[in-house]
Amino acid sequence: MLSECMLACAGVINRLGSITQGTTVSDYHDNERERKISIQTSMLHLEWLGRKFNILDCPGYLDFLAEALGALRVADLAVIVVDAKDGPGVGTMQVWEWANQFGLPKLFVINGLDKENADFERTLAQIREFAGERVLPLSVPLDAGPSFHRVLDVLRSEVIAYNRDGRGRFTESPAAGGEAQRVNQMHEKLMEYIAEADDSLTEKYLEQGRLTEEELRAGLHKAILQQTFLPLFATCAEQNVGVARLMDFIAKYGAAPTDRPKIQALDGNDQPIEVSLSNPETVAYVFKTVSEPKFGEVSLLRVYAGKVTVGAESYNPRSRTTEKIGQLYFLNGQNREPVNEIPAGDLGATVKLKHTHTCDTLCSAKFVCRLSAVQWPKPNIHAAIELKVKGEEDKLSQGLAALHAADPTFTYTVDAELRQTILSAQGELHLMVITDELKKRFRVEVELAPPRIRFRETIKSKGEAKYRHKKQTGGAGQFAEVWMRIEPKPRDTGLEFTESLVGQNVDRVFVPSVEKGVQRAAMEGILAGYRVTDVKIDFYDGKMHPVDSKDIAFQIAGYEAFKEAFRSANPILLEPIQNVEIRVPEEYMGAVMGDLSSRRGKIVGMESLGRMQIIRAQVPAAEMYRYAVTLRSLTGGRGVHSEEFSHYEEMPAALAQKVIEESKRQREQQA
Repeated sequence: MLSECMLACAGVINRLGSITQGTTVSDYHDNERERKISIQTSMLHLEWLGRKFNILDCPGYLDFLAEALGALRVADLAVIVVDAKDGPGVGTMQVWEWANQFGLPKLFVINGLDKENADFERTLAQIREFAGERVLPLSVPLDAGPSFHRVLDVLRSEVIAYNRDGRGRFTESPAAGGEAQRVNQMHEKLMEYIAEADDSLTEKYLEQGRLTEEELRAGLHKAILQQTFLPLFATCAEQNVGVARLMDFIAKYGAAPTDRPKIQALDGNDQPIEVSLSNPETVAYVFKTVSEPKFGEVSLLRVYAGKVTVGAESYNPRSRTTEKIGQLYFLNGQNREPVNEIPAGDLGATVKLKHTHTCDTLCSAKFVCRLSAVQWPKPNIHAAIELKVKGEEDKLSQGLAALHAADPTFTYTVDAELRQTILSAQGELHLMVITDELKKRFRVEVELAPPRIRFRETIKSKGEAKYRHKKQTGGAGQFAEVWMRIEPKPRDTGLEFTESLVGQNVDRVFVPSVEKGVQRAAMEGILAGYRVTDVKIDFYDGKMHPVDSKDIAFQIAGYEAFKEAFRSANPILLEPIQNVEIRVPEEYMGAVMGDLSSRRGKIVGMESLGRMQIIRAQVPAAEMYRYAVTLRSLTGGRGVHSEEFSHYEEMPAALAQKVIEESKRQREQQA
């Protein structure tokens, strides 16, 4: 709603759209209108006080938060919007951290101050817990709640009263009494922060004890760039209260492309190179690919040097292909404004690039370089995707490939071991959106199922077997006898096949045959159909026949001997253990740790990050299905986690027996 109100203030739209009615400019996809949330970044633009604003309106919902990461990669200023009622969430802090990683100036907006239970001071205190005491309000609400319309403007020392008709009209009056005292205190603090950013202003401030209004305003831009303080504004976008003043501030003092005229890149030989805003050769970065049903793929890009022009050719160093630029646009959501060129520092869009995707660089063939790509957060929820109609594997593969090109924050793998296609996303709703898109755009009906777990089979003691394979079929027969010993190996060391044959009982030419048989048995699994690991196998003796012994006979004998020896060596199941990192507000620690305990989890460490607690644990993968959903339920949507494989551990016998029995049932059904 804040970006919607900015468009209205600038006259781009005549009236404010509504989230509930699905009429906002930035949320224009069917999925966004149905669910009444932003799902992907939208590009908007407007003119204000003679400046062009390119606004990248990003989702705040956790499943789609990585969209903000792509947008921050090309932004000059991060405007972090916090709800006045709910306060900062996990996503707020994540965006804050990402903006810091990119070295971006930041400002905060507390929006929705007309809501019941809106609390400006509480929200400000919560922001300061993670962003520091240098967060300084430049506008303060005087009547937060349903009647909110009055704001104390710190820069002007005025009280601004807005009409409640949504048009942004207001009257100004000097701050008086307690309000004047409050403004003066904030003014003093502001002078200190601005003086810090400039040595000459520091001297004047120390000499004079204050800065003039001209000095203060002249130093504001530099203070914002250096982040000696973090401005904060109070707004209600739905009522158009305080938004124009925020836009005034951004236009006058916010960061622009000229504030970072040079960036680092890699040349064609992967050597560091500088890309300058004044360089005449084209360098552009595609930060987002949007799939539009009507137009195909739309590539959103920022130009860092030269200009991108219609009809020109650009080189993609990743795909080593040349792209011809057919059409260029400035966007306001789905509304397109055709242009002939996009100059350095500006953002725009092009369509139908054949070999260029998100995070790719387009450059001049005379100046080959590659800008750094975004490292997307790892998916935290996994599901097997299954076709409702057999025979549509190709359609599914094409659909997933197209969706992944537009949205690299999800991954998919065709897992030969599990015999499933595993879809990994940023949350349950993310999974649902992907399956919706497969259905609507690619006409593929799918359903999600729990992914199988990569259990492993091993042994706890030594075992041995002597197996004779003998087959007589009228013609040439088959004969092989294999004597085998096995013993456990250290965890995660795999299989080791050795031979210690002596004498002439078995020709050494058959050793590879026995190993093939052992490897086949190990791949198929013996207890429950899972791969065998951490076993040392010694083929130490056997017998052969001068005529009937052959490769296939020793393969079969090795296969069966290994299975017999394995069963005699106290076989067990191993289960994969995940390293899990969880971020939760402090008040939910008890519930989260209790839930981890119920999942057989072990806490390995904890630390504080502002109001957030970071819990590190090791949890069996079998207990992690849909954990992201449970965590959000336990924490009111404010907990996030990441997980990655750590190691294998022995599975409790009772649980292992259930897995073995289930595997047996499945094999009987398949037979």
